[in-house]
Amino acid sequence: MTKKIDNSVYEMWQEFISENSDFKSRQQPIPFYFCDNEYDANDCANLVIKKNKQATAASLWWYEKNNEKLPEIGDINIITDWNGKAKAIIETTKIEKVRYHEITPEFARMEGEGDKSLAYWKDVHWNYYSREMKPHNEKPANDMIIVCEYFKTIWVKK
Repeated sequence: MTKKIDNSVYEMWQEFISENSDFKSRQQPIPFYFCDNEYDANDCANLVIKKNKQATAASLWWYEKNNEKLPEIGDINIITDWNGKAKAIIETTKIEKVRYHEITPEFARMEGEGDKSLAYWKDVHWNYYSREMKPHNEKPANDMIIVCEYFKTIWVKK
């Protein structure tokens, strides 16, 4: 989650709806960044801008622990860098709930991080899930459910 809403978020949303009238009736989405550290958040934002990152994978555990609504097809999100600067707008195109050990190489490629391999995906995501669960004295498991969210980049900061 983004720490504060930067003016660039409001500006990007206004630019977007001024050129995409179908979205004018929608409320401005809450902005967020990917990951839990500055380097990865900024890297992921850049991958979204380049359309190399077209998926993300939060644990169902996270949604339940934080009482967050699951993503839905058609959701619009504003992606920021670590400091909350708006970088892109994405639209959710597909949602799958998949056990961690059943994540496919195709999904790892869609997520677009690192070398795009399944081995890389499993390593960095296991570490990420471990970090997010540690404060709750919980650990990831091979059969835990991952919410695989596919999206397309529909707007990039001008």
